Amino acid sequence: MSDDNLLDKVNKITMSLALAYPDAGPALVFETPFELLVATVLSAQCTDKTVNRVTAKLFKKYRTAEGFAGLKPEELAEEIKECGLYKNKSKYLVETAKILLNSYGGTVPQDRSSLETLPGVGKKTAGVISGILFDSGALPVDTHVYRIAHRLGLSGAKNPHRVEEDLAKYIPAKQRMQVHHRLLAHGRQVCTARKPACSKCCLAFWCEGVLK
Repeated sequence: MSDDNLLDKVNKITMSLALAYPDAGPALVFETPFELLVATVLSAQCTDKTVNRVTAKLFKKYRTAEGFAGLKPEELAEEIKECGLYKNKSKYLVETAKILLNSYGGTVPQDRSSLETLPGVGKKTAGVISGILFDSGALPVDTHVYRIAHRLGLSGAKNPHRVEEDLAKYIPAKQRMQVHHRLLAHGRQVCTARKPACSKCCLAFWCEGVLK
């Protein structure tokens, strides 16, 4: 498919998603950049619903880098036990809080590359944080975005970062985070990994089949 035809296809897909999910947005509950960082780290291999339940209690006690830096990992682990991999996450978050205090004045860095240097923050997590908070032009690729991009023939790359690069070629920077949220909603509600609801799919016309 030529670049012009692929661009036309992507434009039609994004318009269909906008009609189907006009209010799609972050599912994690947060009030500050630091709270989003914490919640996003906790969301790895854990549902947003569980993270929100945990942080609703956690943020009543500790809400800043200073608060987290003063904790021992074992103390924080007790607070986040409902989240998967909680022992590792507690270590990451305490260490990250100390780095933020020592290197960034307690604030969350705006650029994605700096975020990726923080413990427990990979490319996808950094993309979510920088995209939501700082409109960085990121289009984070999680399992839902990866699956749908492949099914629609928008990318054949095996590496999520390469999938993001393929999508970003045809989606303007200002629209990427919104497209991410809409693809996420579509993956959860319709284009599921198993037994996708193809008869109800607003993107069925452009689908090239299930992920191999």
